[in-house]
Amino acid sequence: MSKKEYKRVTTHSLKEMKARNEKISMLTGYDYSMAKIIDNSGIDIILVGDSASNVMAGHETTLPITLDQIIYHASSVVRGVKRALVVVDLPFGSYQSNSGEALRSAIRIMKESGAHAVKMEGGSEIKESIVRILNAGIPVMGHLGLTPQSIYKFGTYSVRAKEEEEAKRLVEDAKLLDELGCFGIVLEKIPAKISKIVTSSISSPVIGIGAGSDVDGQVLVTHDLVGLTTEFNPRFLRRYVDLNEIMTKAIKNYIKDVKNIDFPNQDEQY
Repeated sequence: MSKKEYKRVTTHSLKEMKARNEKISMLTGYDYSMAKIIDNSGIDIILVGDSASNVMAGHETTLPITLDQIIYHASSVVRGVKRALVVVDLPFGSYQSNSGEALRSAIRIMKESGAHAVKMEGGSEIKESIVRILNAGIPVMGHLGLTPQSIYKFGTYSVRAKEEEEAKRLVEDAKLLDELGCFGIVLEKIPAKISKIVTSSISSPVIGIGAGSDVDGQVLVTHDLVGLTTEFNPRFLRRYVDLNEIMTKAIKNYIKDVKNIDFPNQDEQY
């Protein structure tokens, strides 16, 4: 598998990577400091996800985050990124009502944050909104399968597209998004065999999360990957380090040193 070095990853780069069978790496980012680390590590895509509602603000779902808040997070991320493609979630309520509202929301994200693309959950039901945003010159990434903004409709975070009818509809929606011109599609929490069918059926790169290995790339929430979160333990999550434990130990040592007047020492004073 050949690998090409990109000074700046673009939507075109991602299509090239799919054509070369080079896997695409994607992580979430919500602030300048973390985005800088992720970007310097060589990630391809940074998603300013509406998951900020969970990991940054402590909400139970992704629904409460507002357009203003996602723009704040996105602009913070953009300032820390030199290489990765920055994609921003259109938050719940900013595009579902009508296509005009969707276009206004997407334009605000692009103008006010400096991000490179937006991501939207849904298939044929948001076709008109996707077309209007694409016609305005804004790249769109799709999102099918488990769509967290629709959690109250589904009533569960369990695997989607297990039944034949739902699987068939998902494949049709993926083909539609590809035909409309979406530069990529996220598939969340669906059977690996369905992801494989979708990936081989469309020209756009497919990024999976809990969707098996037969896709063009993978995405995880950074806070989950580095162990800052502890209560979220789905099967698809691999924790690469336990920062919760490392940080807790460091902070406890700091508290101890402050209490014992060991910090600051003579070398740490002016």
